[in-house]
Amino acid sequence: MRIRSRHFAFALTIVLAASLLLAVGCKPSAGGSGGTTPTETKTPIKIGVVVSLTGPYATLGEPEKATLEMEAKRINDAGGVNGHPIELVFEDDGTDEAKATAAAAKLIQQDKVAALIGATGTGQTMAMRGDVDKGGIPQVSMAGGTAITANFDKLVFATPWSNKIVIPYELKYMQKKGIKKIGLISDSGGFGKDGAAVVKAEASKYGITITSEQTFNAKDPDMSVQLGAIKDSGAEAILLVNAGGDAATVAKNRESLKITLPMYGTHGNARVEFIQGAGTAAEGFTFAAGKVLVPETYGVDTEGYTVATDFIERFTAATGKAPSTFAGHAYDALYIVVDAMKALPEGFTSAQLRDQIEKTAGFVGIGGTFNFTATDHNGLTEGDLVMYTIENGAWKVVE
Repeated sequence: MRIRSRHFAFALTIVLAASLLLAVGCKPSAGGSGGTTPTETKTPIKIGVVVSLTGPYATLGEPEKATLEMEAKRINDAGGVNGHPIELVFEDDGTDEAKATAAAAKLIQQDKVAALIGATGTGQTMAMRGDVDKGGIPQVSMAGGTAITANFDKLVFATPWSNKIVIPYELKYMQKKGIKKIGLISDSGGFGKDGAAVVKAEASKYGITITSEQTFNAKDPDMSVQLGAIKDSGAEAILLVNAGGDAATVAKNRESLKITLPMYGTHGNARVEFIQGAGTAAEGFTFAAGKVLVPETYGVDTEGYTVATDFIERFTAATGKAPSTFAGHAYDALYIVVDAMKALPEGFTSAQLRDQIEKTAGFVGIGGTFNFTATDHNGLTEGDLVMYTIENGAWKVVE
């Protein structure tokens, strides 16, 4: 009996020791390397997102949110940020500057986010700046207004090509087409005001005169009066600057008035919703935007093409439709933030994250290849742009 008891005690000791080793082996590492430790064993890193899910910019914000959710899952499935899962905290600004301000304050003060992505719109992005500066939190905007990065703030970055890149690129194209007089029509929102200011500052450099300057408000039902004024001004082309669904109204009004002046837009109109909303009135509409609409323009042997086509395939499978350029802005914003986080030690500070984001160089995203510097927080060039026209309801690259 003593021998059996001794054998039992020895076996019990072995089992307890093995259990203790297993428990120790499963304990999360104190370091930041991650390894094979499941991401759920470490504290999530919160990233705040201010996006327009309602209001005039909802059709821009919806693909941005879908992209961020899809890519966050992909990042977490691959181990997160050095073992920490990322947690996106969304706030809908309703395409409203006051709501964007409140959203930023809530995310920074209550949710204690490590970084902010957003907003969808230029005006909403600018409205968040006071809270961003007060909180010392880096912000990566998904809006294309020049003021976002030109009115320099060390905490603020942006992923779309800014108006100061896109509009001169378009004016140069118009100059090549022999256009010398244009009618300018823009919306009264932040992006429209910003773009109109760039047009007025740059047009003369390309031998172009603005013969009529017109504006409209979001959701205005008719812009016929403004278009009639442009037609009567002697303009040779119409340049539209806006990023909402109102572009379709402008195009349809132009068609119903039988105005034959060629119509140009900007990267704010690089959405299939514009084609669907305008119908036949979209035919011939010409604009500049990134290469994701026709990915072959990256060059089929390039990293940009590989990144873009992979994203297009996954987004299309997840949502049932191809991504817009706005989805691409969200993709770029998230990976710029996450890549910076991965390069930092455990327990990084907001200041360290800001500095690391600014070091972004050679990042191949959907919008192009990003190279941030201490004085350039957009990091893109006109080499990342392509001129498109709409032909038979589809985008076509033009020379």
